[in-house]
Amino acid sequence: MKALQEQAERLTLSSRAFYNDKFPVFAEYLTSMFGYDMVLPMNTGAEAVETALKLARKWGYEKKKIPKDEAIIVSCCGCFHGRTLAVISMSCDNDATRGFWPLVPGHLKVDFGDVVGLEKIFKENGDRIAGFLFEPIQGEAGVIIPPDGYLKSVRDLCTKYNILMIDDEIQSGLARSGRMLACDWEQVRPDVVILGKALGGGVIPVSAVLADKDVMLCIQPGEHGSTFGGNPLASAVAIASLDVIRDERLAERSAQMGEDLRNQLNKIQQKYPRYIKEVRGRGLFNAVELNSKNLSPVSAYDICLKLKERGVLAKPTHDTIIRLTPPLSISLEELQEGSKALSDVLEHDVPKMLKEKPENISSTGSSICDRCGRNLYDSSHANL
Repeated sequence: MKALQEQAERLTLSSRAFYNDKFPVFAEYLTSMFGYDMVLPMNTGAEAVETALKLARKWGYEKKKIPKDEAIIVSCCGCFHGRTLAVISMSCDNDATRGFWPLVPGHLKVDFGDVVGLEKIFKENGDRIAGFLFEPIQGEAGVIIPPDGYLKSVRDLCTKYNILMIDDEIQSGLARSGRMLACDWEQVRPDVVILGKALGGGVIPVSAVLADKDVMLCIQPGEHGSTFGGNPLASAVAIASLDVIRDERLAERSAQMGEDLRNQLNKIQQKYPRYIKEVRGRGLFNAVELNSKNLSPVSAYDICLKLKERGVLAKPTHDTIIRLTPPLSISLEELQEGSKALSDVLEHDVPKMLKEKPENISSTGSSICDRCGRNLYDSSHANL
């Protein structure tokens, strides 16, 4: 907030056509921190994803020599990268796509964590594939952790078939998973990294796309831009945010606090095995998956409302999953309070809701993907 206030009193916005004294400092800081040649600043996460998609297509045509209008982006089933038109064209969420057709062409899908399926798509279409866009931990899908070795295999396949490895770290990056980037869990270096959310410190929208010169310079001046991207105010806030993450060692703190949280949640699962199917996560990026058959008609949304009444804010996804992503500055005592609130909801509120809430039509049908016809979030699809 101090950085925001001081910069707001000095200069908030300048045209990207002119030099300002804050963006170069931010650009140097960010690129040196993550080891990339260049950064292209934007505002929201979705804008940064769109930027990465344009960059991949341009690289595909200029460097890989993909025939005109034939560039393909491969993405994962269950992905979430935003809600702009190009991004929802990769989505398996019917609520995001219905009513917004026609979707943007040039996309292929593969199951998250499926190395064999990914190589099959690369073999069949590799000469036209510009990039593989993925989340190293799928957030909206329910904090889905990939199988061990998956990220290394993705790196190897992208190198083998000359395809850009595009890592969306908007949710999982900047210490959230217990590493600066979630890809760091397997020590892989993507070709393109997308950052957002925490980059703005919860104060202002800031996002960024990182890449080396051989990729980034495929976009020339005038071919892409943003009025507010990289503005002095956002740059000052981002610098302060990165300072806090580094100086307070939030990645290490997230890793330790995440272990503590999952230990607490696993104890609750042992106490209520009929209600909780699985606890999973990395760092302070966690989820509790519920046993929908035993809880029906009570949903994750209903439980989140009860948690709110007990002072805890949590977000449901796909009816059966509660995501828990507390601030990286949270204390152990606050984690324990949150865990106790969940335990109290399961002990006191759920039995009442099971008796009082009328049976209604299951919403599972809405999870049947229009694209592939599968229910990606059904318990029988445990690997997605």
